Amino acid sequence: MNVSPIHAQEFSASVMAVPPLARRADFSLDPEQNAKLIRHIEAGGVRTLLYGGNANLYHVAVSEYRELLDMLAASAGPQTRVIPALGADYGKMVDQARILSQTSYRTAMVLPFSGFTTSAGVEAGLTRIADMAGMPLTLYVKSEDYVDVEALARLVNRGTLIAVKYAIVRRDPSDDPYLRRLLEQVGRARVISGMGERPALVHVQEFGLAAWTTGSGCIAPHAVTALLNAAKTNRDGKARSLYDAFMPLETLRDEISLIRVLHDAVTMSKIADMGPILPLLSSTPIEHHAKIDAATQTLLAFERSLAEASADN
Repeated sequence: MNVSPIHAQEFSASVMAVPPLARRADFSLDPEQNAKLIRHIEAGGVRTLLYGGNANLYHVAVSEYRELLDMLAASAGPQTRVIPALGADYGKMVDQARILSQTSYRTAMVLPFSGFTTSAGVEAGLTRIADMAGMPLTLYVKSEDYVDVEALARLVNRGTLIAVKYAIVRRDPSDDPYLRRLLEQVGRARVISGMGERPALVHVQEFGLAAWTTGSGCIAPHAVTALLNAAKTNRDGKARSLYDAFMPLETLRDEISLIRVLHDAVTMSKIADMGPILPLLSSTPIEHHAKIDAATQTLLAFERSLAEASADN
């Protein structure tokens, strides 16, 4: 695992993969299967792994947290940055921050929490958590009601936050006054699009965000790395063809469940066996499996063709 200090330019150098988490039948962590998935992602050039919603860290026990952190640190390659999540509630964050302070991790992402929060309370709370953890945090923003732009900017500019994972869904991602106001006060290099491939091109090319988080890119890391490069170099035709390859699986994730579809798709890909998903979630209903499998195999075939072409060059 990469334990060097984080510099802002790092966030634009790689798409941020957000993998599911493999577990055995008894729900214990499965180091072998998690390592298989990590090696596949790394082989495609992705150098940042974010374990958050897709890994179902909302429901991870604090008593398991140190084991999880140690497993991920041991599984990732020396050039791969790993960012674990913590939270979503304040009490859980306190316990996890104390554990993180004993590790070599450089940042952790705060999971979004809805209800029972105020912007001022979030600002004060995250400041305390960063101090307890001994590291700046990454904030996952999914709602305008969670923290106002001015407070968010203060947290970044004070160094409490090292990055923002921006994931407020808009019907038209190019029409986003909140994001534009945020970027007037915070450097674009520290803001990552947090909704997969669907708004990625708009966010990178029109707003100048550093990169984006990817779930489907865990299956197709060569393709998502190529998409980032095409988007950054304004090769629009190439970017569009790569982008289109992700849409069938991304559409199923949007329609059924972002987390559950990806968890099952990775197992269907045979890259690694994710096992059961941790309660309080469950597998996607069986009537959806055939279409998830079909979309997964199509994306995987596309990924393999790119990987083979890359190996030949």
